[in-house]
Amino acid sequence: MAPRDPLVNALKACLLNLQPLEAVTDSNPHLSNCCQLLELIFRKGLQQPVLSLVRRDYWQCFERLLRQDTCGRSHGLARAVEEAKSCKKTLSAQGRGRQLIRLALVRGALPAFVAHLLHTPSVLESFSSPFQWYSPAVSIFRKQEFSEPFMSLLLVLSHVEFKLDLQNCSFLDESWLLPVCETYQVVPCRQTGMLLSYLGGRVFLRDTVAGGQADADGFVRHGDVIDEIDGICLRNPKNGQADMILSRLKGCPLSIRLVRCRAPDGTVYAPLVKTLRALKTENLDLGPAPSRQPPSTRLPPTQLLKEGRQVDAWDITHHSNTSTIASLLDRIVYIVQFLGAKKMAVLGTKERLQSAISHVLQQNQPSKEVLLDLQETHLTCTERNSKVLLCEHHYPDVSCVGRYAQPDGTMLGFCVINRSPETKTFSCVVLKAATSQECQAIVCHVATGFKHTEWFV
Repeated sequence: MAPRDPLVNALKACLLNLQPLEAVTDSNPHLSNCCQLLELIFRKGLQQPVLSLVRRDYWQCFERLLRQDTCGRSHGLARAVEEAKSCKKTLSAQGRGRQLIRLALVRGALPAFVAHLLHTPSVLESFSSPFQWYSPAVSIFRKQEFSEPFMSLLLVLSHVEFKLDLQNCSFLDESWLLPVCETYQVVPCRQTGMLLSYLGGRVFLRDTVAGGQADADGFVRHGDVIDEIDGICLRNPKNGQADMILSRLKGCPLSIRLVRCRAPDGTVYAPLVKTLRALKTENLDLGPAPSRQPPSTRLPPTQLLKEGRQVDAWDITHHSNTSTIASLLDRIVYIVQFLGAKKMAVLGTKERLQSAISHVLQQNQPSKEVLLDLQETHLTCTERNSKVLLCEHHYPDVSCVGRYAQPDGTMLGFCVINRSPETKTFSCVVLKAATSQECQAIVCHVATGFKHTEWFV
């Protein structure tokens, strides 16, 4: 019977569990075991230099493999190595090597990487000294009876679809067990109200300020890690760097990537326990998290409108078409008058909304009858007759909304931020509803479309 390596046998068993009907994601319970086995195989028989203070890992082996590829035979390997090397969230050779493995799994490139390694003797054996990178007596790569079954498993693994979040790599230096990552969308506001602490090369949310954006949304939690702000990596930051970024982007919509300190079951993410205790946060409980349901931003069914009329229980129970019921429940459409829009160079705050509406009205733009469609994530204004789209704005871009000071109370306006890398400007849109009650309902719905938009009625 041919000899078998225990790591190859374990990888075969793991691969049988890893072949699901759907794609493999980070939540798959067998993913971390598969990655650990691949890492152990890459490290098995890897010898350390005698006269060096730097410990060698398989990452350096692939780096050298790239340098020895003078013919450019492995463009995919070169691209993957460069991507892993340029990642600012991994600081060690272990982290970069793990990111390389995850990249190779997503692209199905592990067989090509290992085949290139097996056919490059200058990597397996050092020219400069009798010292060899991989031990012939131990390494799987140096024994054909072990390397061939390993390559067969890699070919099977390359046909498994991996859909991994490659941006979730801030903790690969410490562990294969990855945390839960979520994105926090922040509307334009004066302050996010987050108190931050810098420890261990990361930015932690220590507390929230009462009345601030983060406190009102209830999305962030004590102990969460601020991983990115608008794509800016905060791994190993300077003290105060995150605060400076938030200050510079004040009044703009933000996208904050969070690393949750807790798993969905409420347990604290293991690699963070020691650091969280070092923070000595008085209000941080490392016990089970209390169940918390996020506040709903949807209006109750009795308040939903379809073209200015109320949708009641009769509408729902007397429609057998499922798509019709879904459209009634998910969308609110009003027939309003579009009075105009204008760009402003000043901040679109509620204090300036009244004057902004006045400037729009002074232009005497022709009124248009439009359909105001208040959807789940955004609103649109479409001409009723021609079906021409006049404007479309997502709720996070709405900085303020309110009624115009006039006797009948049917006119309203809202300010939206113009996303431009050169300048920061706002636009004001003015509408006229049929009744005062309808105007108030529109203002309330636009404001609740995103929790902390400034508004008044």
